[in-house]
Amino acid sequence: MRLDLPLFPGYVFVQIALRDRLKVIQIPSLVQLVGFGGQPTALAESEVAAIRTCLEHKRRIEPHPVISTGQRVRIVRGALTGVEGILVRKKGISRLVLCVSLIMRAVAIEVDEIDVEPIQHSPSMHISTRESAMKELAAQWV
Repeated sequence: MRLDLPLFPGYVFVQIALRDRLKVIQIPSLVQLVGFGGQPTALAESEVAAIRTCLEHKRRIEPHPVISTGQRVRIVRGALTGVEGILVRKKGISRLVLCVSLIMRAVAIEVDEIDVEPIQHSPSMHISTRESAMKELAAQWV
């Protein structure tokens, strides 16, 4: 028997124009849109795209504790080429942890270490989610 559970319990992801947020807020059981200072804030497109890519390629993906330290890597071969995350090893199995930083949630997929390479980001490469386009919003449910 197989049981599918939500990757992010309590959240639903929507892609809307900011002007359409009232339509989403009126959905029963919706608590609020994720944001800062009462203003909806877009999730980082790269974080959403990485998770979407894993789901589209039918990879086994599981919830994982959020981590902020570790070896940052990029997949360089296969269907997931370009996906970035933090590499963790547990009991001889390598996993790539993908974080959705705005909601402090993460998921992990198994990877073959031969398919990843280390990456380094300079501090100047950081892009604030506030500066990103208002495309993806997460809504929290009761």
